[in-house]
Amino acid sequence: DKKNPADFALWKKASPQHIMRWPSPWGDGFPGWHLECTVMSSKYLGETFDIHGGGMDLKFPHHECEIAQGEAAHGHSPVNYWLHANMLTLNGQKMSKSTGNSILPIELFTGENNFMQKAFAPSVVRFFMMQAHYRSILDFSNDAILAAEKGFNRLTEAMKIMRKLAASKNSSIDIAGWKAKCYAAMNDDFNTPILIAELFDAVKIIHSLQDGNATITASDLEELQETMDAFFFDVLGLQDTKEEGSASLNKGLDGAMKLIIDLRATARANKDWSTSDKIRDELTAAGIQLKDGADGTSYAVE
Repeated sequence: DKKNPADFALWKKASPQHIMRWPSPWGDGFPGWHLECTVMSSKYLGETFDIHGGGMDLKFPHHECEIAQGEAAHGHSPVNYWLHANMLTLNGQKMSKSTGNSILPIELFTGENNFMQKAFAPSVVRFFMMQAHYRSILDFSNDAILAAEKGFNRLTEAMKIMRKLAASKNSSIDIAGWKAKCYAAMNDDFNTPILIAELFDAVKIIHSLQDGNATITASDLEELQETMDAFFFDVLGLQDTKEEGSASLNKGLDGAMKLIIDLRATARANKDWSTSDKIRDELTAAGIQLKDGADGTSYAVE
């Protein structure tokens, strides 16, 4: 029984039909929802860790209960920073399975949905999402992601141009000042929309350099390239969509080859040499070489 309306259960009594049940001094039962998370986080991340994420709907009561438990158990707050993301909507309406107004990430990537006119690369979707601050409501729509794709392509094209730029004896551009603005954006509560705006300022710089309307020294050019790479690839976690597609194909090939190698191993174990040889010979003809070794069979594409 609660002594206070704000109290919550650490341990719940299991009904006879409940699938989760463990013996305890308080009877057979199972941990409360809030306790599960505190136990898992303290076990794997320690008594104190830096960042805890989650949706805004979890702030109360779930995360507040986690804080109460952590402080009661260890004598100090369990988390340094709480990041609460806002809700996603689809075409201006709340996402809901019951109304059919919902979409899965894989459906965005394959184009197999009734909301978007085409498939979108994972990095394009990621780029679109980071154009909104994580504490803002984000609305998915066909026009919005199409616009984000155009911006993403403009950014990646500029990065390719950047690698071909020639250095001069002096700089007419304040690269250090621009770089400081990029860091300031991320230090401002992970303000990815401002960071992306700064990256597009760099796109303007790159085109000015390409057109001969600005100059840059070798050291400043190196700093521009390193900073663009750091924020594009490492901070925002984006990839060139062509490389992303190649990685996806390689993953598919690895999966298919594992199946084929397993089938060949089964044939060899059953002394079915004709099937084993047929698999090897046809793969060789297709430009895929099997290599049998002490650690098993591997493959190489010629």
